[in-house]
Amino acid sequence: MKRKTIILFLLLLGVLYFIFNPSSSSIFPKCPFLMLTGFECPGCGSQRAIHSLLHLDIAAAFRFNALLVLSLPLVALLIYAEINREKKPNFYTRLHNPILIWGYFAIVVAWWIGRNIF
Repeated sequence: MKRKTIILFLLLLGVLYFIFNPSSSSIFPKCPFLMLTGFECPGCGSQRAIHSLLHLDIAAAFRFNALLVLSLPLVALLIYAEINREKKPNFYTRLHNPILIWGYFAIVVAWWIGRNIF
């Protein structure tokens, strides 16, 4: 039941992001970090990127948040590993190793700093 609820919730979010444009709709939250500091956080532009991806505009999504777009294959692998956790425990363990986690964390921090410098 829990899995069905999550899938339904994600589908509803997808429909919401498909119909409404976060750039022009006030129903989407604004980034508190950006509002307080004037600097973009690693997630800034993600809502607009998701909207663009749902409309198959990959170039616009990349402009809004390149890290989100480039992270999608990793997210897909992580979802696959979670779904098949019991069938393929070695694959799950390899994806959840500390080197990969800390490496991705370093990429996020570099993205955060880089997008505010350039």
